[in-house]
Amino acid sequence: MDTSNPAVFVNAQLIPNFIGKKVRTVVQVSQCDGGVATAKSTDDCQLTIKGLPQVPLMNYIEVIGIAESNNSIDAEIWTDFGSTFGTNHYNLISYLIVN
Repeated sequence: MDTSNPAVFVNAQLIPNFIGKKVRTVVQVSQCDGGVATAKSTDDCQLTIKGLPQVPLMNYIEVIGIAESNNSIDAEIWTDFGSTFGTNHYNLISYLIVN
């Protein structure tokens, strides 16, 4: 495991602070087409995730990748968490870790 460049835990509101850096977030997929997914973040914002294979709609996934813009991540690694996930807890953890 490479620990030289760890991903920062973020939600959509924190992404603008980490443009060009490796981030980690959880989103709920609402649309997935041709390697690009539209998803809802844990703080209810819309994000675009690039580089994903077909993911079941409404599933929660963890994405690790590079924040390209305020609302876009280029995925390097992803994990499917299924259809249930504690978004409130993740949102709180994101703020506590960054602050």
